[in-house]
Amino acid sequence: MENKKAKAKYKINEIIAKRWSPRSFDATKEVSKEDLLSICEAARWAPSSVNEQPWNYIIWDKFTDKENYNKAFSCLNEWNQKWAKNAPILIGVFAYNLFSQNNNNNRWALYDTGAATISMLLQATELGLVSHQMGGYDTNKLLKEFEITDDYTSISVIALGYQAESDILEEPFRERESAERIRKDLRENFYFSTWENPLE
Repeated sequence: MENKKAKAKYKINEIIAKRWSPRSFDATKEVSKEDLLSICEAARWAPSSVNEQPWNYIIWDKFTDKENYNKAFSCLNEWNQKWAKNAPILIGVFAYNLFSQNNNNNRWALYDTGAATISMLLQATELGLVSHQMGGYDTNKLLKEFEITDDYTSISVIALGYQAESDILEEPFRERESAERIRKDLRENFYFSTWENPLE
């Protein structure tokens, strides 16, 4: 199996370095309820504006509720279905758009839900699981299929499970699985004191 630990220029936490987004999932290996609860607990403790905790997740488990898993899977685009079909778990990520205290728009809802989600994915990595976030799906269909009201935003669908060998994938996914991980140089995104004044 591919081990694509980040080749960080500066010291980072080991779990951050180990987390990446494979597409090869072991279709035969079930994720335990205990592990699912653990990753949800990690998300629960993320920071949020005025402690609103606007994140909401639906976990679809192919082993325990294939009907609803298939409903969620049908919302993925064809490109993602080709590899995500082996993932035993799909997770829908949703943000509640309003502050519960006054029904005003919560413009930090997406930011806070993102923070909770990376906590979830890092905890999954700690447990030996792998994950891959997807934006390629029909958001309107997903909201309709699960009767989710329009005061929620559908953000992503995550494939979760145990990693398999890359040779189960068809091309071009197999080649991408072994390709080197790359990131922009720090100078391109991180500034010191003034705009576009590189920190490094």
